[in-house]
Amino acid sequence: MSQKILLCFSGGKDSALALAELRRSGEYEVAALLTTVTADYDRVSMHGVRTELLRRQVALLGLRLETLRIARGADNAAYERALLGLLRSYAGAGVTAVAFGDVFLGDVRRYREANLAKVSLDALFPLWGRDTAELAETFVAAGYGAVVTCVDSQMLDGGFAGRRIDRRFLADLPPGVDPCGENGEYHSFVYDGPIFPRPVAHAIGEVVVREGRWHYCDVLPA
Repeated sequence: MSQKILLCFSGGKDSALALAELRRSGEYEVAALLTTVTADYDRVSMHGVRTELLRRQVALLGLRLETLRIARGADNAAYERALLGLLRSYAGAGVTAVAFGDVFLGDVRRYREANLAKVSLDALFPLWGRDTAELAETFVAAGYGAVVTCVDSQMLDGGFAGRRIDRRFLADLPPGVDPCGENGEYHSFVYDGPIFPRPVAHAIGEVVVREGRWHYCDVLPA
């Protein structure tokens, strides 16, 4: 019998690869994709993707979407209260673990594991320990399509916002920037690839700068 799990899903590259890995194993039933949304903006937190586009993406994946809506500027305590309340309801419905697309940040992994232990759920990391250069190349070679939706200009030039993730993109990343953006250099929205029956229709909108640091590319439903 498959283990019933949730997948923390941002709609970006690592989330897509984690979902593909979970499906390939045949060991898990993904009960829902869990996405944190900033309620004030109705957008995926950090990634800046419109919730309507997220819904279309998840519908094409044939899965249930569960959104954790938090207020702008909410602190960790508020986030954790909302998250743990939601996870308790899923644990009561037979979910035994939550999966994440993290690759190598040990402090992030420990934080997630500690939170889940509070509600007696396990943490799964299907991409853990993978070489991120190889992982990024695998993503491109497999035929995934993604657009960069957010760039932290303290770590990567803001001009990368709005670019497609392809071999040229990877080649243009400067030394010291993780190819998968694992350190928060950039975030993405996946619109095509082997996990989709057809591409998510979208258009590229304007790039705006927030707080003098974050370069957001507005991806529009089409």
